Amino acid sequence: MSSFRWGKKFLILVFGLIVLTTILFYTLPLISLLLRITPAEFITAICEPNVRSAITLSLITATTATIIVVLLGTPLAYMNARVDYPGRKFIETLIDVPIVLPPSVAGLALLVLFGRRGLIGSYFNDMGITIIFTSIAVIIAQIFVAGPLYIRQAKSAFTMVDKVYESAARTLGASPLMTFIKVTAPLARTGLISGVILSFARAIGEFGATIMVAGNLPGRTQTMPLAIYGFMQSDLTASIALSIVLITISFVILILIRILSGRAA
Repeated sequence: MSSFRWGKKFLILVFGLIVLTTILFYTLPLISLLLRITPAEFITAICEPNVRSAITLSLITATTATIIVVLLGTPLAYMNARVDYPGRKFIETLIDVPIVLPPSVAGLALLVLFGRRGLIGSYFNDMGITIIFTSIAVIIAQIFVAGPLYIRQAKSAFTMVDKVYESAARTLGASPLMTFIKVTAPLARTGLISGVILSFARAIGEFGATIMVAGNLPGRTQTMPLAIYGFMQSDLTASIALSIVLITISFVILILIRILSGRAA
C-alpha cells in the first residue's frame, strides 16, 4: 500500500514537471522580450519614424485585406455551406491549401502570377501598372494567406444556422438577399466576427509571402514583421518594441475570440 502511494506521488510529480516545462517553454520567450526592454526604451523606439511607419502600414494593409476577404469570401462561404454543387470538396480543398503552404511557396506563386512577366502581372505591366514591390502587393499577400481562415470559419458559422429560419423568412416574402442580411448573417454573426478577427491576425503577422512579392522597403512595403527582421541587425530595441506590439495585438485578439466563443456557447 505504501509503495502504491509513493508511485502515485511520483506520477503526479512527473506530470507536474511536464506541465510546468510545457508552460515555461511557451511563455519564457515572450517574457524574455518584455524583460529585455524598459518602458522608456519602448516608447522611444515606437516614436521612431520607421517604426511608426511600419505600425501604420501594417494596420492599414491588414484592415484593407480583411475587408476584401470578407467581401469576397462571404458569398463563397455561404455557397459552400448551402449548395452541394459538383466539385465542392475539391474547391474547398484548393482554397485551404494556403493555410498549410510554406510562406516561400506562397510568395513565389504570387510573384509568378503578379510579377512584371507573370501570368497576370504582364498585362498590368503593359498598362503601366506595377503591383510587385508596392503596398498593393502587401495586401495581395495578406489576402492570399488570411482569406482561407475566414472562409472556413464563415462556412462553419453558416452551417450552424438552421435552414428553418431562412425558409420562414422566404415564406413571409423576403428576398434571398434580405433573408441573408436580416436572418442568416445575424444568426451567424459570432462565427463571422471570429473569422474576421482570425483573418486580421493572420494578415497583420504575415511575413514570408510579403517579403517575396513586396520586398522590405521602409515607408512603402515594410510592415511590422518585415521591420522586425530588418531592425534585428541595426536596432534590436526597435525589433523588440515592434515584437511587443504584435504580441499585445495577438493577446487582445485571443481574448476577443475566447469571449465570442463563450457567448456562442
